Amino acid sequence: MSKIIKKIDHAVVKKTAARCKAQGITIPTFAQMRNPNLIPDSVKQKLPSIGLWDVNPLNLYRITWKNDVKTGGFGGVNYFEIPKAITGVNARIIGIVGKYFPTGAHKVGAAFGCLVPRLVSGEFDPEKHKAVWPSTGNYCRGGAFDCRLLDCTPIAILPEGMSKERFVWLKEIGAEVIATPGTESNVKEIYDKCWELKKDPLNIIFNQFEEFGNPIWHYNVTGPALEEAFQTLGVKNGNAAAYISATGSAGTIGAGDYLKKLHPNLKIVASEALQCPTLLMNGFGEHRIEGIGDKHIPWVHNVRNTDTVSAIDDEDCMRVLRLFNEVEGQKYLKSQGVTDAELGNLKLMGISSISNMLSAIKTAKYFEYSSNDVVLTIFTDGADMYHSRVEELRHERGVYTTIEAAKDHAAPLMHQSIDYYKELSYYDKKAIHNLKYFTWVEQQGKSSDELREQWNPEYWRSLFEYEVAQFDKLIEEFNAMM
Repeated sequence: MSKIIKKIDHAVVKKTAARCKAQGITIPTFAQMRNPNLIPDSVKQKLPSIGLWDVNPLNLYRITWKNDVKTGGFGGVNYFEIPKAITGVNARIIGIVGKYFPTGAHKVGAAFGCLVPRLVSGEFDPEKHKAVWPSTGNYCRGGAFDCRLLDCTPIAILPEGMSKERFVWLKEIGAEVIATPGTESNVKEIYDKCWELKKDPLNIIFNQFEEFGNPIWHYNVTGPALEEAFQTLGVKNGNAAAYISATGSAGTIGAGDYLKKLHPNLKIVASEALQCPTLLMNGFGEHRIEGIGDKHIPWVHNVRNTDTVSAIDDEDCMRVLRLFNEVEGQKYLKSQGVTDAELGNLKLMGISSISNMLSAIKTAKYFEYSSNDVVLTIFTDGADMYHSRVEELRHERGVYTTIEAAKDHAAPLMHQSIDYYKELSYYDKKAIHNLKYFTWVEQQGKSSDELREQWNPEYWRSLFEYEVAQFDKLIEEFNAMM
């Protein structure tokens, strides 16, 4: 039996299946999200007439890295390479694109991985329960969207200091929105609000920092997408050298566990903000890299598999955001040999995507990677979620000039240093792992016995590889009832 789904409430499942049937809702399996070729032709034929962000249950089938936005169908993994003219390193830096998910961010998949197993097992009853999505960024947006497609009621929790685009979109989609004090790094305040909401048993908390459906989705969908992108490159004697992911909720970094199984020498690099260096220095603070909440170690982070920590100055991210999105910045990059097609790709990178790229550059320099080495990462969302931040920077710092562009190309990119970068020894990893105790055992009610179990690699292998088979079986049985 599943470690996550403890029991099946057949009465609720039957009732929910009837509800979904009346709404024309069917649910994709994890296998179909990994490989859209498995999606029924009856679904594929309808998708071209449906917008990517439309509130239509068929968009559940677009929770995949393989959406073809030109045809409305499916193709290969969406990815692109950052040219050497921008990175300044010989290693090839490849990122898969979150912009082409519904909602414009890959978190819609992580939210699916948390909600759907509860829905098809009857643990979550959409007739009476509300789904609560605590987040510092895109996760609550993904959860709200999934809820709308699945005819569930969402509550989104996020810090009041996040970009205004997030709040506007959440209200437009009809989610109840709760703004907690602080900014990106204020995760505890979100937890406190969750404890308050838990007092009502009709509120079901889908906390991405402790929900294993989050990394399970990434292990089984994002990991294979990264591997496919690497194989598509066809690099002669190519080496999958490293995988870069912000720690955040530790969902996306779980894709590294899949890659390391195939490439044992691959380095899994945890990227975080220098202003809040939780893994690097047990530090605290506030930062502007939206979407990578910190000040604690997520319960779902397989710390033992993390090889290095890279801390990125949030000022570098903001400068590169302007460089990539101001007219003079694009003109300057073109003068440095960046092609029009490569310039067009830059709009697919939001602030956390830029941070991942900078950690990839830092990693390539630290390990002195060559042109045969490929560094893989995630471009989580696009620049359209941060237009207000560009406007704020313009108001704060003035008109963007060619001189500013040259500075922002030289310092954050070409001269990105290997400072604030650490290879983790066995005991470094164990020290970070032990930090989970103070958040999860003392504050959140987890057991110290399970914390000890998490040091065993088999704990994670069984979760990532066994549970998904149970989830897909339940989804298939649920769909068969309709």
